[in-house]
Amino acid sequence: MRNKGFLKRTVPAAATALLAAVVAAPAPAQAASSGRSVDESTPVYSYDRAVRETVYVETGKDSDGDGRTDRVAVDIIRPREAAEQGRKVPVIMNASPYFQSIGRGPESQVKTYDEQGRPLQFPLYYDNYFVPRGYAVALVDQPGTNRSDGCSDAGGPSDVAAAKSVVDWFNGRANGYTSRTGDGGADADWTTGSVGLIGKSYDGSIANGLAATGVEGLKTVVPISGPSSWYDYYFYKGASTNSTEGIAGHARYVETDEVKARCKAMDKALVEGSPRDGNWTGMWQDRDYVRGADKVRASVFAVHGLQDLNVRTQHLNRWWDALAENGVERKIWLSTAAHTDPFEFRRQEWVTTLHRWFDHYLMGYDNGVDKEPMADVERAPGQWTTDRVWPPSGTGRATVRPAAGPAAGVGTLGAEPAKAGTTAEFTDDPALGELDWAADADRPTPAKASFATRPLGRDLRLSGHGSVTLKVTPTTNSATLSAVLVDLGPDTIRDYKNGGGVSILPEKECFGSGTTGDTGCFKKAVPATKKVEQTVFSRGWADLGHYAGFPRREITPGKQYDITLDLGTADHVVPAGHRLALIVAGTDKPYIDAPASTPKLTVDLAGSAAELPVVGGYRAFARATGDDRT
Repeated sequence: MRNKGFLKRTVPAAATALLAAVVAAPAPAQAASSGRSVDESTPVYSYDRAVRETVYVETGKDSDGDGRTDRVAVDIIRPREAAEQGRKVPVIMNASPYFQSIGRGPESQVKTYDEQGRPLQFPLYYDNYFVPRGYAVALVDQPGTNRSDGCSDAGGPSDVAAAKSVVDWFNGRANGYTSRTGDGGADADWTTGSVGLIGKSYDGSIANGLAATGVEGLKTVVPISGPSSWYDYYFYKGASTNSTEGIAGHARYVETDEVKARCKAMDKALVEGSPRDGNWTGMWQDRDYVRGADKVRASVFAVHGLQDLNVRTQHLNRWWDALAENGVERKIWLSTAAHTDPFEFRRQEWVTTLHRWFDHYLMGYDNGVDKEPMADVERAPGQWTTDRVWPPSGTGRATVRPAAGPAAGVGTLGAEPAKAGTTAEFTDDPALGELDWAADADRPTPAKASFATRPLGRDLRLSGHGSVTLKVTPTTNSATLSAVLVDLGPDTIRDYKNGGGVSILPEKECFGSGTTGDTGCFKKAVPATKKVEQTVFSRGWADLGHYAGFPRREITPGKQYDITLDLGTADHVVPAGHRLALIVAGTDKPYIDAPASTPKLTVDLAGSAAELPVVGGYRAFARATGDDRT
């Protein structure tokens, strides 16, 4: 997923360093013995002798309308010795449209093949590290990409059906072939049928979507910055983003010119199914995986950057809640990075934890990973804490209210409602965004209204997702609204706008085993940090025309409306001495599109409030702000 859109992410016990070696030129990387408990898989199989093959699996769909069932290419690497010994192995799978376009990982690795078309390089480290430990790794080209048939439908039924068909093939329920068009059959008699699906960004959306089918054989999914609803990627309560490309442009981006030519019908359907008014359609419903949360059988290990402004944390809001409501086994890592893979922001701990996770859910090791704290949360660059459950026990809604202050547009935030008739005004300025507003939080400016607590007397932790309800009156017939939560006070944070919060170094380190065609060696990564005077840590947006939900309604200048903005999932501690601020404004550049007009909006403060997820609930907020009257 691109930065401009979607195309271009328990502290483990006894975590020990993996083998790391600096290399000057490509060379085979050696497998490392972990030296830990015997309750884990160890590197006993050779990587250089592994079976490398491509199988073409029927999806049951004809997405390009050519009268032939689509086949997707599945590049597989698995331990040869296990096959020779008659030992069956589980599968780690990654389904992606990017293996031959933008590539995967910060080094943009793509698949490579030998002269006979056999796979040589498998992007990322899963093959190098896990194949010697007794796993197969399968990389699936999504429909319409690389060596697969069909058309990309951007997370829709064709995409999900393709991934499901591969899991079905691993379990003997789908047809596989040795070529893209031939009749030579291929069986997966070498696997146990246990599958773990992992992937970042678009790939993570496929993991979520596949889990929501409840397909048998899928034991776990690891979505890294993965969308749970594609509507929530392109719209925020009707406020649009990425409008220059849209979902159709996204689908076409990963296809060759030849595929684009045969996929015009799919392109037309995507355009017609995603109206720019932000209304809900059947196409969005097909790409809303939350509605299938009650079918999820697999465990879920979710990873997300709290400053991810590509796949924003709104994607965790409903998905995580739905998984909890349905009793799904789950774990979560929340970093302060942006759209970034944990292999870049916490490499050693990530590989160790992922190893134990797959060992437990795919091989059946009783290693205790399922009993460890549910959440790992990054508090500062490289500094992590854990929570037994997440959001933490005792987290509750605290209702806080904006009120007028000594200067127009700079008010207070506390427990007491504003006096009746008190208002604040701002005029939409599409040239400004949240960082501009935060920098001027204590200064009256025409484009925003800010409200802040007094300096906190104790730390205040917000964990989960909240909302802001505004009673507003526009001067024009179109308006967008933004609400952001800001920690006012100095800090050193990951520079999430610079490389997602990590710096990639030229030196390399190796994981698992390798060959000259696939070394298993990757550039090192370290935190990219920045000193700031304020930190925006949660955001929400809306089109005022969606004040009553779907469909969009016309708004009347001079008429008052109530609208609720859903804030994205956060986990942030506002330390003692800092202040918590709520800022409301119009267009948030560059995250949402500007309305057709330039409205002034009047906010009725007495009718507006925020519901915040505070650890300790309202009493914790009151004690931190000095408003405790109990």
